[in-house]
Amino acid sequence: MKPDVIIVGGGPAGMMAGFLLARAGVPVLVLEKHADFFRDFRGDTVHPSTMAILAELGLLDRFLARPHNRIDRAEIWYNGRHLTIGDLTHLTMPAPFIAMMPQWDFLDFLRDEARAFPAFALRMEAEATGLVEEGERTVGVRLASGEHLRARRLVLCCDGRGAFVRQVLPLESLGAPIDVFWFAVPKVAEGSALRGVIRGHRLFVLIDRGTYWQCAAVIAKGGAEEVRARGIDAFRADVLTALPEVTDIAAALPDWDAVRLLSVSLDRLTEWSRPGLLAIGDAAHAMSPVGGIGINLAIQDAVATANILAAPLAAGRDVDALLEKVQRRRFWPTRVIQGLQRAAHERVLQPLIEGRASVPAEPPLPLRALDRFPLLRRIPGHFIGHGIRQEHVRSPNAARRG
Repeated sequence: MKPDVIIVGGGPAGMMAGFLLARAGVPVLVLEKHADFFRDFRGDTVHPSTMAILAELGLLDRFLARPHNRIDRAEIWYNGRHLTIGDLTHLTMPAPFIAMMPQWDFLDFLRDEARAFPAFALRMEAEATGLVEEGERTVGVRLASGEHLRARRLVLCCDGRGAFVRQVLPLESLGAPIDVFWFAVPKVAEGSALRGVIRGHRLFVLIDRGTYWQCAAVIAKGGAEEVRARGIDAFRADVLTALPEVTDIAAALPDWDAVRLLSVSLDRLTEWSRPGLLAIGDAAHAMSPVGGIGINLAIQDAVATANILAAPLAAGRDVDALLEKVQRRRFWPTRVIQGLQRAAHERVLQPLIEGRASVPAEPPLPLRALDRFPLLRRIPGHFIGHGIRQEHVRSPNAARRG
């Protein structure tokens, strides 16, 4: 049977949109190009705003029953001095912490929950490579296999920053002066926090994964080959300046195969839709890893999409005239967050890693103030917890769970 909606991409936006639309009784088919959801070093931070949505859907307890770590504060080590700069424990939300869960586990969870709805279908190893169009309207997708799949009402593109729809809709690049090396090292100290480390002109971000740190080394855009040319021993030495407690760095980083490069992008579509077609999540806006906001922004997009489109779709109505409302709802938070990320790139990260800014021995006043006054730590905690324009589930629950 032809689905009402084809969703391209089984990432956070695609799986949440599929769940919510199927929950409203809308027949959906989610297409995922891989055989499973396993991809190492994908974003793993599930923020309180996302877990508030899971609570509204009655899913939070089952989500938290899955293995995860909890982070309720943000720290920075500035030239060896420890500072606490963010606190989430005050949040009056169902889950006042960041849940660290591998993204593939989160997507498996959404898939398992969505399968309870008869209107939900998921097809793995189904890579969409282009659109099927009739006149000026999108009516389906073309798969890498050559097969054409048609949707009655909508193609929803959620397939990330490599989405083919980005060749169709106008794209604005904001530039990104950084790239990131991802790697893992054993965790020695106890505690759970999101940690930043500044040592001279080197910047690392550490994400607590229980028994190990998932680490990001920030480097200049296009500078990966220069770093690699210095050799793995020099890179290990850089890591030890940030993490002197790591005792067997050679075992943690035996060679460059243990280090993955993330090419950072910061861009957005200026038009997210046209008749029969809508893009959300990373397909509509590629985010920097600064703030770890990508998953959560994508989930908010999916909720807003379902809030606007689910009831009309379930009633069999044409939703082309409503697609622009999704962009109007979500474009402002996208612009705000990308503006903050761009400012962090240009004013802090780029001068730091390129050595163009002097690095004072003492932490800057704002960091010292956050560390000294616990009430001030609630400000970044509130931003991390709620995000910008937090969405709430308003789409109908018309489908019976099987």
